[in-house]
Amino acid sequence: MSSTVLPTPQVRREDTAPWAVTLNVGSSLANETGSWRTERPVYVSMLPPCNKACPAGENVQAWLYHAEEGDYEAAWREIMVNNPLPATMGRVCYHPCQTACNRGHMDEAVGINAIERFLGDKAIAEGWNVSVDAAPSGKHVLVVGAGPSGLSAAYHLRRLGHEVTVKEAGPMAGGMMRFGIPKYRLPREVLDAEIKRIEDLGVRFEFNAKVENVDDVADDFDAVFLAVGAHVGRHADIPAGASAKVMDAVEMLAEMEGEEKPMVGRKVVIYGGGNTAIDAARTAKRLGAEEAVIVYRRNRDRMPAHDSEVREAEEEGVMMRWLSTIKHIDGGKLTVEKMELDENGFPQPTGEYEELGADSVVMALGQESDLGLVERARDIEIEKGVVQVNSQMMTGRHGVFAGGDMVPSERTVTVAIGHGKKAARYIDAFLHGTEYHKPSVTGDATYDRLTNWYYADAPHRVRAKIESARRASTFDEVVQGLDQDSALFEARRCMSCGNCFGCDNCFGVCPDNAITKIKPGEYEFKYDYCKGCGICAEECPCGSIIMIPEEN
Repeated sequence: MSSTVLPTPQVRREDTAPWAVTLNVGSSLANETGSWRTERPVYVSMLPPCNKACPAGENVQAWLYHAEEGDYEAAWREIMVNNPLPATMGRVCYHPCQTACNRGHMDEAVGINAIERFLGDKAIAEGWNVSVDAAPSGKHVLVVGAGPSGLSAAYHLRRLGHEVTVKEAGPMAGGMMRFGIPKYRLPREVLDAEIKRIEDLGVRFEFNAKVENVDDVADDFDAVFLAVGAHVGRHADIPAGASAKVMDAVEMLAEMEGEEKPMVGRKVVIYGGGNTAIDAARTAKRLGAEEAVIVYRRNRDRMPAHDSEVREAEEEGVMMRWLSTIKHIDGGKLTVEKMELDENGFPQPTGEYEELGADSVVMALGQESDLGLVERARDIEIEKGVVQVNSQMMTGRHGVFAGGDMVPSERTVTVAIGHGKKAARYIDAFLHGTEYHKPSVTGDATYDRLTNWYYADAPHRVRAKIESARRASTFDEVVQGLDQDSALFEARRCMSCGNCFGCDNCFGVCPDNAITKIKPGEYEFKYDYCKGCGICAEECPCGSIIMIPEEN
């Protein structure tokens, strides 16, 4: 049998292109786009609200991506780019990232803080470490203060290749994380492990080495970073009898690190409304006080302490006396005046008084930094109890920088850690004869950019707590961590706001087959075939595709 050879067909250009199918078939007159497209889609990387809200500057979305893939070490290493204390921060940070989380508009915010703690604890258990990859710079930086800001600066400066010495006035590193935050919130073995990791990088610590005047040491180093925390309690001018037992909350909490614990008695009154007041009251209960009463001159809504801390204190039996102020302390009793809020929310006296019994009164009215080391230093300006710095965090003295509690800022551990990182970048640039300027950021990934129906409802995993009945008799950690399954589930609740996470949605819905998938999570548009219909942008779950005007 003879075979018939068919002629080779003529291949037209449009036959090599993907067949164009649109919602309106009649409009697909050709495979190429023609001249009528007015907008084109582009991929963008937006700033997620969690990243924007983090005072430490963590790339939260990036490490959550690794965590939801189950690559916990990669997630931890991503955190360590910006924050050297994730296990600590996973316990004491008040997670503004979660307040900003877009998922909170849909059901509940992602438990970012809990996942960070899980990763930090896992790193300690597994012995993960970081290294100094930068070449030695030959520069030596002094950090004054071993609190969160000083530790953060030392860590980042060391990783940038500089020699770092930390001088600490106290006997141990940690600052207010050790001497101000009770063990039931931050176990000391966790803090110690993360500090040791910084020391293992080659950071040198000198304890009981108070710097009296920065002028005495500044010329011995190439740069100095001042990071003195707020360890000095504020005092109120309240008349008190000779027999009255009045103590400072900061000193009381610091004494908990020693062998001899403070004696508070059976009835303790704590004067103040911040987190330190809450910590002092909860500590008093654990020291054996039958009654711990917080006296605060405003109401609950205006209390600066965080709600979670207040709730836990109430669960443990701490009592709150709102709209009250202490007028006189004498022996085992104190005189309290009732207050009322005016139209501007400020407390005003009413002239109504009553007495409260108290074996001791703990003053928790805020803290200030000890600025003795700069009061006599040349060219360093102090205004309203804080050191003034320029946009590079440098004081008036060349080469001397400052951050944390001693400069104008919000006083939290997370802010202090962020200050340390920023200062390290500014100091590194200074040592290289330049200035550091933060790169510009893209637009914000707001909730209205998301196609939220793609995301299934997934309620937030709640961390367990030990029973309130047990808490008052032990300094064991109250809030427990997530197990691995819960941490993985929680990480996968992240919606990757404003940044592609490789869902293939655009690739699948394009009616013109105008999207090429390069690899998982990476795509490109073939504009020869794109009609500019915008379906890809409309159907992108995370809002990482936008339509821009067509170029002429």
